Amino acid sequence: MPIKIPDTLPAFETLVQEGVRVMTETLAIRQDIRPLQIGLLNLMPNKIKTELQMARLVGASPLQVELSLIRIGGHKAKNTSEDHLLAFYQTWEEVKHRKFDGFIITGAPIELLPYEDVTYWPEMREILDWTETNVHSTMNVCWGAMAAIYHFHGVPKYELKEKAFGVYRHRNLKPSSIYLNGFSDNFEVPVSRWTEVRRADIEKSGSLEILMESSEMGVCLVHEKRGRRLYMFNHVEYDSTSLSDEYFRDVNTGVPIKMPHNYFPHNDPALAPQNRWRSHAHLLFGNWINEIYQTTPFDVEEIGTDL
Repeated sequence: MPIKIPDTLPAFETLVQEGVRVMTETLAIRQDIRPLQIGLLNLMPNKIKTELQMARLVGASPLQVELSLIRIGGHKAKNTSEDHLLAFYQTWEEVKHRKFDGFIITGAPIELLPYEDVTYWPEMREILDWTETNVHSTMNVCWGAMAAIYHFHGVPKYELKEKAFGVYRHRNLKPSSIYLNGFSDNFEVPVSRWTEVRRADIEKSGSLEILMESSEMGVCLVHEKRGRRLYMFNHVEYDSTSLSDEYFRDVNTGVPIKMPHNYFPHNDPALAPQNRWRSHAHLLFGNWINEIYQTTPFDVEEIGTDL
C-alpha cells in the first residue's frame, strides 16, 4: 500500500521517481480500510529534506499510512519558508486532540544545550507526556531520543571531546526482537552527534532493553516495552550524501571538522559515498510499522487506553 501525503509536498515527486508508492486524497478515500495515522514532529532546520527521508522509509511499508507533519508552535524555523510550513504543517497545539498509531520525533541541532535551556523544552515535555495517552508507539531519533529518554528515565547525555561522525559497524544484540527481524548480525549505521548516552545509565532503569550497539560509538537503539517507545540515537534515515553535506558545510564555513569515518571511498572527499545502510533502515521502519499494525486498536480513539 502507498503512503498518503499532500500532492504538492516537495517530497511527492522525489518519492515517485524512487519507486515509492504514493497516493492522492481521492484514491485514499476509495480504499475501504483504516490507514495508519503516523505523525512526524519535525525539529530539524531543513524540514523538507527530513520530510523526504522519513516519508521514504514510512512509505515503503505494504500498509496504507497517512503521514501528518507537525511542528513546535512557539519556535520559528530559520531554514524552511513560512509558506511551506503554513501549507503542510500543523502545530502540536492544533493536533493534540488527535490519536496517532505511530509518532516520530526527529533530532535537532541543539545537542550541546542543556535540555532546560532549550527555548521549547516546556512544550517538548508536554508533547512527550501527551504521547503516553495519544500515541500507540513512538520512534524517537537522535536528539529526540536523548530528550525522551532523559524525560522519561532521567538518563543524562554526555558531551563528546569531538563529534561522533561517520559510518560505524553496529551489533545486533537481540536477534529475536520484533524490531530487528531480518537484521544481519552486524551492520553499518551513520552517526552524527556531539553527545552520547551511556549503557550504565540505561541499565539502571530496569525497563529499557538495548537492541543495537557499536564498540566505538556505544548505544544505538533502545526499546521500552511498556511505553512502546524506541530510542534511535543515530541516523539510519540519512541519505547517501547527508554526511558529506554536513562535512562540506562545516569546511566551507571554517568550522573544525574531521572527515567522516568510513564514509568516502578511499577517504577521498572527491568521490561519491556509497549508501551501505539503506536496507537496514527500511527493515527497522518496516518492522516498527508492522508491529504498530499488529497491536494498535482498530478504533483509533481507543489508543492510550490499552497500556
